[in-house]
Amino acid sequence: MPDPRLLRAFLAVAEELHFTRAAARLYVAQQALSRDVRRLERELGAELFVRTTRQVTLTADGERLVPHARRALAAQDDLLAAFGQARPLLVDVNSPGLGTGRRVLGRARELAPDHELMARYESGLTGAAAELLAGRLDASFGRFTGLDPALRAGLEQQPVRLEPMAVLLPEDHPLTGLHQVPLAALAGETVYAGAGNPRTPEWTDLAHQLFEGRGIEVAAPAPLAVGHEEFQRIMSKTRTPVLVVVDFPAMPGSVLRPLIHPVPLSPVSLVWRRGLVHPGLDALRRAAAELAGREEWLRSPPDGWIPASDKVTMRLHN
Repeated sequence: MPDPRLLRAFLAVAEELHFTRAAARLYVAQQALSRDVRRLERELGAELFVRTTRQVTLTADGERLVPHARRALAAQDDLLAAFGQARPLLVDVNSPGLGTGRRVLGRARELAPDHELMARYESGLTGAAAELLAGRLDASFGRFTGLDPALRAGLEQQPVRLEPMAVLLPEDHPLTGLHQVPLAALAGETVYAGAGNPRTPEWTDLAHQLFEGRGIEVAAPAPLAVGHEEFQRIMSKTRTPVLVVVDFPAMPGSVLRPLIHPVPLSPVSLVWRRGLVHPGLDALRRAAAELAGREEWLRSPPDGWIPASDKVTMRLHN
């Protein structure tokens, strides 16, 4: 069997169809990646890619190798995990400033100090789900019910938190005088909830369900901002209230106010690829259960709001 390193190099190029991006993904030099691919081609006696100055495409042999390479690497991961020699677990915590995923990851590192759990920032469960299914990411956090059923079929989930939601207001907005903002006070407002962002449609759907019948509009798509600074810049230009969660990081020029009457809750699950075996995942699941129990993360307030479909996912009773 070829060296697993060579198979990982091949899969990275096969999925990116770009040697520079594949090398960045694997944290290796492009020359080293090209060398590994050529070595694999020699060992198999087959050309795997057609390379031109403009593009990289898979040959018929390359297409045929992709599913075999994925199965071989999955088997190796399972074997190493069984003997405590697992590769790093790649964990998406959405963004550096959000608390739920970060806290679970931090506790999991304490529970499994001999294993490497690496943070990633995909900024949306729909975007992360594709990476999970492709094996480029191992775990993420978000609203599982909001995923397309075809994505959910290849994933597993564990309820973690019912996270209270809030609104981020321009600092001179009239509602900043309230310590908490009743949903009824947002009637007539247009609120940004990620519309048009292909990585976060599950969040926009949650906003539509929350705002329905309350006279609140979901704002039209804004330019897609990558990173906290760019998001802050775009929001300061549009001056639109933003639907967020209560632990959303502070932004200059804005004021965060919890929403009440009812208290809208964002359902957060730990999500991973179906069949994944890894000691780091075990630690992550233990950490999520421990924090959820200690912090009462899955307890809904008396006037808590959550879509009926999410109650099933979050194992809540009416």
